[in-house]
Amino acid sequence: MSDCIFCRIIQKTASAHIVYQDEDVTAFHDIHPAAPTHILVVPNRHIASIGQVTPQDAALLGKLLVVARQVAEQAGVGNHFRLVVNNGRQAGQSVFHLHIHVLGGRSFTWPPG
Repeated sequence: MSDCIFCRIIQKTASAHIVYQDEDVTAFHDIHPAAPTHILVVPNRHIASIGQVTPQDAALLGKLLVVARQVAEQAGVGNHFRLVVNNGRQAGQSVFHLHIHVLGGRSFTWPPG
């Protein structure tokens, strides 16, 4: 989708600090970090939200989680990080391309905002 900023980042027609990319998944630093480490992990195929996934997406969703763990480790936060997936505008989703926020480098409270 040419109007999706994440699709443009995946296609490298928009700039981002990409830390991981393969045929299925791309990970890059968030431009408005909410923590010292804030990396977004996205599927390369445009899926608007977690609410649009199907059982056929199970392997891709698993890969997103594996990559999230890998980029957290590479970023130096070890096993101390939070994963966040927002679904829909009222839940805080502002870019409608499925993405996992990998947050680390500070303490977090519960419940989140």
